[in-house]
Amino acid sequence: MMNSRRYHLDRIASAARHAGISRDVIVGPEIRCEEGSVLAVRILNDKRSYNTLESVDGRLVPLRSGDIMAGVLGTRRALRGYAGVVPEGLAPGDTVNVLNLGGVLGRCTASNRDLGPPFEAEVLGAVLTFPRLGDRVGRPAHIRDQALAPAERLDCTTPLVLVAGTCMNSGKTVAASEIVRGLARAGLTVGGAKLTGVSLRRDSLSMMDAGAVMALTFNDAGVVSTHEDQVLPAARALLNELQAKQAPDVIVAELGDGILGEYGVQDLLADPGLRALTRALVVCAPDQVGAWGAVRILEEDYGLRPTAISGPVTDNDVGTAFVTGRLGIPAWNARREPERLVAVVREALDD
Repeated sequence: MMNSRRYHLDRIASAARHAGISRDVIVGPEIRCEEGSVLAVRILNDKRSYNTLESVDGRLVPLRSGDIMAGVLGTRRALRGYAGVVPEGLAPGDTVNVLNLGGVLGRCTASNRDLGPPFEAEVLGAVLTFPRLGDRVGRPAHIRDQALAPAERLDCTTPLVLVAGTCMNSGKTVAASEIVRGLARAGLTVGGAKLTGVSLRRDSLSMMDAGAVMALTFNDAGVVSTHEDQVLPAARALLNELQAKQAPDVIVAELGDGILGEYGVQDLLADPGLRALTRALVVCAPDQVGAWGAVRILEEDYGLRPTAISGPVTDNDVGTAFVTGRLGIPAWNARREPERLVAVVREALDD
């Protein structure tokens, strides 16, 4: 372990939870610049906004200058957040950015003025693991180490309720959680899944809080952020695992980001296996144009018609009247009228 050093981690990001690391780590200088590699970094600055980290237990904890943190290399393509890529090469002493609350690390390529510049962090090295008792030479930790294996076949036969949106922050998680709550209160055993996006436990934990017996994200399949070549094997792995472990009556699956985003939502919508299981499709939109565009894209490109529209477009009667009158689709606000939204979904499940 030449040139290796020991560190005590102040923070372990939730994105790293399947790497099997503890607070006290040995760090090596050779870094594999690939998505999923776990690095130890030292935070170099303080921030007044977007200044917390989701830890492995799902809690949001503050990040401060000087904190030593374990994060995960990955990419992010967020319209309303930071965008970034995995650097081509890294060595101890180099600087990376914290790209999201889940602890994804990379080189920031685009910022959001509402959030300010991202955290800067000094690279300390690659976190090493010693999987076999007595190992003297560690190997770089990766989030695949203790994750579900990708699945090339969909064995799950459980009915799906898909919750998609036009963009991030369009109300998807609220709608998914309220649907979980309503179906669970009706006596159904409900599983939850977050199938696309960037590593963060918050949405799956929200489904668990709402009554899901189990909720998984693509991070549980060893994926940092979803891409078209990863999204289907990861989604199949999650759905297979939910059915095998919990045998739910229904699975509510949130599709992170938007239907025109860069996280692989289109691949899921086009997949024959997932389409065959889908009994309801709830779409969240911020306004009338978003709702109209989503319906048109889904119908023309995928032959899918939403079961219901939710999100900010349904915040008052103006948007609701447009959706129901112009588009001919039920429109229910997940915050104000969750029972109406759940009733539409239950009717679709019973058909």
